[in-house]
Amino acid sequence: TTNIKKFAIENESIVFKAQNKIQGNVLNQFSMDEHNGYFRVAYTRDNWNFENGSSITVFDKDMNRVGSIDGIAKGERIYSVRFMGDRAYMVTFKTIDPFFVMDMSRPSEPKMLGYLKIPGYSDYLHPFDENHIIGFGKDTMEMGGNAFQLGMKISLFDVTDFANPVEKDVEIIGDRGTESELLYNHKALMYDKNRSLMGFPVTLARLPVNAKSDIHGFPPYGEQVFQGAYIYNISAENGIDLRGTITHIENFNPYNYLYNNEIRRVIYIGDTIYTISNNWIMATDINSMKNLSKVNISVY
Repeated sequence: TTNIKKFAIENESIVFKAQNKIQGNVLNQFSMDEHNGYFRVAYTRDNWNFENGSSITVFDKDMNRVGSIDGIAKGERIYSVRFMGDRAYMVTFKTIDPFFVMDMSRPSEPKMLGYLKIPGYSDYLHPFDENHIIGFGKDTMEMGGNAFQLGMKISLFDVTDFANPVEKDVEIIGDRGTESELLYNHKALMYDKNRSLMGFPVTLARLPVNAKSDIHGFPPYGEQVFQGAYIYNISAENGIDLRGTITHIENFNPYNYLYNNEIRRVIYIGDTIYTISNNWIMATDINSMKNLSKVNISVY
């Protein structure tokens, strides 16, 4: 059981107002939302093998339960949620990724509008516009009833037709073993819709030539070959296009890994992209993707 308590901040006082509870676990901050005086929360029922699935519940200003959608994707748990005005988007996962679109315009009668089943899953959903949303997660493959992670996956979902969402474009980065801080920390994403620009750190893994499955037949992990930032152009018209990559680790060697040169954040000012690691800040021209300069900040 998760208890939800509502407080009011009045001048310098914090005042308890109301409370209620849900039978399950909330994934993260994006699973909760306030809209037009109503509090919405998405959660997975906490029971053996998630047999009751997940729910979205709506509470009024006094934390009274006014509406809900229950039994979503029984046997699966929530991987990501995003509330956007009168809609909610949810990704659950076990062996395949159902992407759900829900209508939240009537708090007392929220309802499922449509869903899409595709390989992989999204750990983080980022708003693009009223008809598109971006998913960041992992590609997967199913073997013997189990799902195995492969490379990092970016999906551009088109929800213009609520009942029939589509994956308009997809980008797969690397092979099994590819990771990104973005998958568990949304602050690792640089994004500007007006410039059709986004970037984030990636540790890239590639399968060696003639790579074989392990003794159980499971897909092999790739070898780490790169760490840096991937910079993309993204638009509803043209989808997802790689603009270039930036790294602070020259002559990458996984056996002598330079952790303090690992890019953690990507920002831009004007026409310059700045990538930040513990040791360096590097400036890169946003148009040519050529390195302009860098400064070693570990000496200060």
